[in-house]
Amino acid sequence: MFGSYFKKQAEALLEPAGVLVNGPNPWDIRVLDDRLFHRMLLKGNLGLGEAYMDGWWECDALDQLFFRILRSGLAGNIMTFATFSGKLAGQLFNLQNPSRAFSVGKKHYDIGNDLFSAMLDSRMNYSCGYWRDCETLDRAQENKLRLVFDKLMLSPGMTVLDIGCGWGGAARFAAERYGVQVTGVTVSVEQAEFARSRCRGLPVSIQLCDYRKIDHTFDRIYSIGMFEHVGHKNYRSYFRSVERCLAPNGLSLLHTIGGNISSSCTDPWISRYIFPNSMIPSASQIAKASEGLLVIEDWHVFGDDYYRTLKSWHHNLLGSREELLKKYGERFYRMWEYYLLSCAGAFLARYLHLWQVLFSQNGIISRKEVAR
Repeated sequence: MFGSYFKKQAEALLEPAGVLVNGPNPWDIRVLDDRLFHRMLLKGNLGLGEAYMDGWWECDALDQLFFRILRSGLAGNIMTFATFSGKLAGQLFNLQNPSRAFSVGKKHYDIGNDLFSAMLDSRMNYSCGYWRDCETLDRAQENKLRLVFDKLMLSPGMTVLDIGCGWGGAARFAAERYGVQVTGVTVSVEQAEFARSRCRGLPVSIQLCDYRKIDHTFDRIYSIGMFEHVGHKNYRSYFRSVERCLAPNGLSLLHTIGGNISSSCTDPWISRYIFPNSMIPSASQIAKASEGLLVIEDWHVFGDDYYRTLKSWHHNLLGSREELLKKYGERFYRMWEYYLLSCAGAFLARYLHLWQVLFSQNGIISRKEVAR
């Protein structure tokens, strides 16, 4: 009796999004275990994601499913205990304080370099590519790096800080192509070791430390895909660190995922299984946190670039499916697939965005303007 009731409730909940239970469309949910309905209604996306990991349901187009759910506003109408407790914890506690800085490295980035190598481009850039006038992931990621460094107006001999350097792809590119000296920082042991090996012989130093510990001065500072781990209680501290370490007349670029509304927590499933203590900033949070410290020179909003990037990562994942299943198992593989495609749907629905924000120390003044 209760099973039928929960099914009807779930069907009514999904109807405004144009999603059917056991329907004919590729974005419809195909139920393999009726316990799904109670789990989904009780725990929201946390329960839906866990049920997918456990094989309780299938969907031929997860990205299209989440596009419809998020575009319809359905997600905002569901308040589960996990969501409420996550928001409360984010408001009461600093979940990204220095003592917790290395938790995301251990949980996510140290999983295994073989996984990321199979999924990412040849430089292992784990952030949004820039797909203008190109069709391949490798080219899109190189376009992104050129875009970042051209905005920063790099020139030979400059000192550059890479906050959240990942596996060293950007640092190496900057050192090789622009002739600069790069200091990269990461909270991942695996990333640090890999990046040091990758950048050996170049003017690149990789440090395993929290960004708040850096106390040197740099001509340029950039962060690509790291700000999502900073947390709303530390946004101001991040920009104070940048302002403190940036040389007079220096430039800094922030490349980050952004959300439509200000938040103090992240999705419960993402927080538990993918990025612990992560948080997506809003435009107002970035602007407020940097106010009085740095000058915003440019705000670049990417369209569907992250959707295409995530779909490319999933395509690569499928190509290595058998090898990854042997090492990581079916449940992990399904978790990773759910992560990539649910996020792809969020970007397609414009629930999430990709922003590049260029900051200056005192405002950019060209030589021509000074001479007037």
